[in-house]
Amino acid sequence: MPDKIKVIITNNQKDVKIPTGIRMLVRRCCHAALVLENFEGSAEISVSFVNDEQIRELNKKYRNIDSSTDVLSFPLGENGNYDVNPDTGAKILGDIVISMQHAVAQAAEFGHSLQREVAYLTAHSMLHLLGYDHEEGGLQKIRMREKEEAILIRLGLPRNGSYYPVDE
Repeated sequence: MPDKIKVIITNNQKDVKIPTGIRMLVRRCCHAALVLENFEGSAEISVSFVNDEQIRELNKKYRNIDSSTDVLSFPLGENGNYDVNPDTGAKILGDIVISMQHAVAQAAEFGHSLQREVAYLTAHSMLHLLGYDHEEGGLQKIRMREKEEAILIRLGLPRNGSYYPVDE
């Protein structure tokens, strides 16, 4: 069981109004991921809401991909070893950057709420911060997907059928 979890959330965009409850949902999602992974000790996570232009710049700078994306993860640990905040003793897991414009578009595309989309992106990113990867596909991708869904179910946001775009 994680001890204390500090989730620092900043809204760096003005394109999408952040609905009431989203910040609490993000915190609950981070906590659920840590519980699912049997994380020990205290943890610190930074979450930023940005727009498509800001995430495109980050994607280009850090991944050399000149396009916007839905979420970026910047893990600060490797193989379960993390930097520790000297003031709190918390393990600093890293940064999650969510494009709110992308989240709104994907929620509409998949036919679910913005809350569920933001929770999914947070869960996905948390797993990256905890060392999971899906770039090579296969079993890793399937395991990550199952864990994302387990986190969302724990939050009361189960899948509504499919991840394919909803026909108009």
